[in-house]
Amino acid sequence: MEDMGTPIGSYAPDFEVPGVDDRVHHLARYMEKYQVIGVLFMGNQCPYVIELLEALKQLQQERESQGMTLVGMNANQGSKNSGENFEQMKVFAQDHQLNFPYLRDVTQDVAKSFGATQTPEMFLLNHEGKLCYRRGMTQEQSAVKQWIEDIRGAIAQVLQGEPVTYSIPESLVGTPIQWRS
Repeated sequence: MEDMGTPIGSYAPDFEVPGVDDRVHHLARYMEKYQVIGVLFMGNQCPYVIELLEALKQLQQERESQGMTLVGMNANQGSKNSGENFEQMKVFAQDHQLNFPYLRDVTQDVAKSFGATQTPEMFLLNHEGKLCYRRGMTQEQSAVKQWIEDIRGAIAQVLQGEPVTYSIPESLVGTPIQWRS
């Protein structure tokens, strides 16, 4: 899984992308404010993301005061009728009352640089911008509960300045990112 994109222990690619709040978001600004940044590649139509939303919002609420934030990133090709365009992202964020930023990777450069291949896929960075953990959804687990618990444990380790000791699964399921042709 680490053959593509940013390897664990390496610096994550900086980004400057628009958010559904009509502001430009920079990874560097998040690193100044938070000890842990969870960059979550997600899509409006991914059933796994939709199933995880309540747990993700709860995680954001619980951990933000401890120095962690989630940042949702949509890299899907956003054609007018795809359900993944920027306007649909705004509707999605409002309908689901997201409590974390939801950003648009229009060029898909962020996803390619990280090595994201599917939704949901979480990349945990420390305040220095180093990638500490990467986690996609696996078929073997009881999906939501185990995925969230693994993420919680990894966040706790990064907050404590410890290396993440959870194994990173290879066999992934999820919704493939819709790449531009």
